[in-house]
Amino acid sequence: MDMNIFLGENQRVEAHYKGFVIQTDQPITAGGDNSAPAPFDLFLASIGTCAGYYVKAFCNQRGIPTDGITLVQKTNHNKETRMIASIEINIHLPKDFPDRYRESVIKAANACAVKKHIANAPEFIVNTIIE
Repeated sequence: MDMNIFLGENQRVEAHYKGFVIQTDQPITAGGDNSAPAPFDLFLASIGTCAGYYVKAFCNQRGIPTDGITLVQKTNHNKETRMIASIEINIHLPKDFPDRYRESVIKAANACAVKKHIANAPEFIVNTIIE
């Protein structure tokens, strides 16, 4: 399925995909208006929300209430490369979460499709088309 990308005013760029409009902007320090998340913010959010989906699905399949379950994602940067060196996801579980599922819920979060695509990165092909 195609995703159509449109260049907007100032630093705004939006994607039209599956009936949704996903808006992005840059922070003021990068010349944007800070009116929407930056594309890299959406990239990071896709990792955390994907892990959250897999945790939720795991709990739902077993009838485990998800109230009180939160995930906190932290990024650690490499000062030399100015890139992210590691991403840590901490799954906060309520006290009554079944002990026998603690390791399994980690495995569920690790099954995230976004994470798998980062670990086994696809080839990127960029072309120009004159219209």
